[in-house]
This record gives sequence, C-alpha cells and structure tokens, in this order.
Amino acid sequence: MLSLAKSLAISSLVFAGAIFGFFYAWVCSTMWGLDTLDPRTAIAAMNAMNGSVRNAVFAPAFFGTPVVLAIAAIALKLANERGASIWFATAAAVSLLFGTLLTMAVNVPMNEALALVDIPDDRVAAQVIWEGYSPKWQFWNQARTVASGVALLLACIGLTKISKTA
Repeated sequence: MLSLAKSLAISSLVFAGAIFGFFYAWVCSTMWGLDTLDPRTAIAAMNAMNGSVRNAVFAPAFFGTPVVLAIAAIALKLANERGASIWFATAAAVSLLFGTLLTMAVNVPMNEALALVDIPDDRVAAQVIWEGYSPKWQFWNQARTVASGVALLLACIGLTKISKTA
C-alpha cells in the first residue's frame, strides 16, 4: 500500500506543478505582454486564449489537482503515513479553495464578461475596457498563483514526511 501511496503522492506533485506553472506564466509574461498591446488587440487575444484554454489538456491539471492531492492524502493515511497525509490534505484544500474555486468565482466570470464586450473601434474606449479588466484579473491571478505555489510546497513537504521503507 505504501508504494501506491508514494506513487500517488508523486503524481499529485506533477499535477500541482502543472497548474502552478500555468498560473505563474500568466503572471510573469502573458498579461504583461498583453498590457503592452493596443487594447483592442489585447481584448481580442485574451478572449481567444480564454476560449482555447477549455480543452482536454488543461482540464486535468485545473480540475484534477485538488482531487489527486486528496486521493494521495487518503492513500497515505491508509498506509499509516498520517503526517504526510495531513500535508497532502492541506495542499488539496488550498488548491481547491484558492486555486479552483477562486478561479471559478472570480477569473472565469471576468473572462465571460470580457467575451461579451464588443471590441470598440476607438482605441481610447478599448483602453477603458482593458484597464477595467486587466489589473483586477491580474490581482486575482496572482492570488491563485501564490495559493497554487503554496499547495505545491505543502505537497513537497508531505513527500518528505513519507517513510523510506516500502
């Protein structure tokens, strides 16, 4: 049972790392790049990216990370690795609450609202729209990025708490 639990723990690190990296890329490159563009182009590009992210490659990392972390926590508990289990359970909770649910409650509705906007021909009007969207979206993206990094860190600590035997 411990070998299975270790395998699940390692798999959950891959999931947690994937979603952390995804959010982090938006922080340190994507949004900064969009902010340098003509706001009409930035709005169109953001809408295109938001539409393209709904795919079978992204979904497992986004929806699956808290699940895989929780499954690892359960498997570790069943393998009598209570200390490690607590770290993975905490990582699962952080990932779910401040990664998945935060995204669904804040970033997704903002994205859906932006998608409904008719991109104005006037650059100044588009700038007003973009400036009303980008800073707030980036703030919440940074929050979910930090939370995803914390979840990854918690799982890494949990991995160090697993017994060496198996």
